Amino acid sequence: MNRITASTAVAGALLALAAAAPALAHHSYAMFDAAQNKQLDGVVQDFKWTNPHSYIEVLVTDDKGQTQKWGVECGSPAQLVKAGWRSSSLRPGDHVVLTVHPLRSGEYGGSFVSVQTADGKVLKAS
Repeated sequence: MNRITASTAVAGALLALAAAAPALAHHSYAMFDAAQNKQLDGVVQDFKWTNPHSYIEVLVTDDKGQTQKWGVECGSPAQLVKAGWRSSSLRPGDHVVLTVHPLRSGEYGGSFVSVQTADGKVLKAS
């Protein structure tokens, strides 16, 4: 009977590890270039305080006068609260200067590093 119980426990552990694999893959930041910091001077279009990641959508005007919509992935609300954030820290229309690790693909997106609000307050990822 002990062998059956031990086998069942091992099989259960293997199934749990297999089920966790997609979650571990989800947290890869390989799509972002962590060796580069890019500053985005723009206006918040939306701030999504959601799990598993919060998001900032910001409108940035480039050197040619064209507006680009950037999507910036942040940590979870729990991580942001530990760093001093609140769900009301950013509002649509706020002028901000974001620092991000840009997407390697060159698309308009990045991983959040920090933000400076119009009143000079700096919020970081952690």
